[in-house]
Amino acid sequence: MPRKSPSTSLFHIITSVLLALAETLKSDTSQLPRLSAAMADLPAHASPKLPPQSLPGGLSDNVSQASSTTGEHTPALPESLLSPAFTPPATPGGTVHLDLNPTKVLHQQQAADLEHKSGHAKGPKLLPQLPEVECIVRARIPTTNGAEMFLHLYHNDLDGKEHLAIVFGNNIRSRSLDSVRPGETEMDRMIRGAYVGKLHPGRVSSRYDDEKAGSAFTPKLVEPPLVRIHSECYTGETAWSARCDCGEQLDEAARLMSFPVEDLASDAPPEAQSLQSHSTGGVIIYLRQEGRGIGLGEKLKAYNLQDLGSDTVEANLLLRHPADARSYGLATAMLADLGCGADSIPEGIRLLTNNPDKVRAIEGPNREVLVKERVPMIPLAWRTGGQRGIKSSEIEGYLQTKISKMGHMIQ
Repeated sequence: MPRKSPSTSLFHIITSVLLALAETLKSDTSQLPRLSAAMADLPAHASPKLPPQSLPGGLSDNVSQASSTTGEHTPALPESLLSPAFTPPATPGGTVHLDLNPTKVLHQQQAADLEHKSGHAKGPKLLPQLPEVECIVRARIPTTNGAEMFLHLYHNDLDGKEHLAIVFGNNIRSRSLDSVRPGETEMDRMIRGAYVGKLHPGRVSSRYDDEKAGSAFTPKLVEPPLVRIHSECYTGETAWSARCDCGEQLDEAARLMSFPVEDLASDAPPEAQSLQSHSTGGVIIYLRQEGRGIGLGEKLKAYNLQDLGSDTVEANLLLRHPADARSYGLATAMLADLGCGADSIPEGIRLLTNNPDKVRAIEGPNREVLVKERVPMIPLAWRTGGQRGIKSSEIEGYLQTKISKMGHMIQ
């Protein structure tokens, strides 16, 4: 005889229980009001409405009697089977209220947080000690504006990114690059950029350039160098974005470090007019921390939130990121390696920045680098009355937010 499957047996048991319950109700109508009241407490989708079923013959009376004693009314469904009252959002942050402006919600949350926190601004986060950095290679780069610079590529023990130092002039050199490595030849040193002067066909020594007698001597800096700490911005530097002025700041820093003072445009800020280019050179530390440290993908989400009404700070906070997630310990270590630390330049450097917090952060936990002066970077459109520079409503709001919420000093 073929054996019944478990699903078939379970179906017959459930059918028997339901039919027994129907028989009980038919014989004892006093249970009907109580059952109706219990069913009224259930959600509409808990039990489908079924047409009355006739009792088929051949059912065991024992099964009917046992089934009818299981309870006085239909039990309620467990809460785990009920649909939630709302659909949880994909992005953390609680219930999505489509009828509320996310900026307004953020303002309410911030107001509540302020009741439990002090109103003092949080200073820059400093690492207890500087990371280890090493310049792996350096190469001369002729630029489209006629100037030359040396691009340095760094490795470190803090992250797996390749950070860069853009150096103008011959007076700023990397200690880790110039150090002798076991077993390397003069050709090895020249290939990785550990040479003085310039490379040319037939050169055989990294330490002495026979075409320029005395080039092995590296002159000391006569003035504090100009330094810019720049965080990567793909949208502003490559995709022509008018949401920020990052691309303009990078171009302006390179211009101020590479041209003699007499060649500077008349719209250069007064602080830059005192710089004698090529006598001190300059350094742009290029850190791979896109979107103020949140990455390109999250930055693009923040752009969408800005189009929905948030500003650049609110957008980061709504995505559960800090307003500024950048750190500058690597930049401090790279400057020290380039001979721009307090041990080499006790008078300090001149820092191109509008962010006063960056001044303290770049000096390091033990003042490894000293900042003699902060040189502001005024937007070109502001300096020229709108005749040049970036023109967009987005960048005006961006700059105003950095002034009002991030404490930047654009003056």
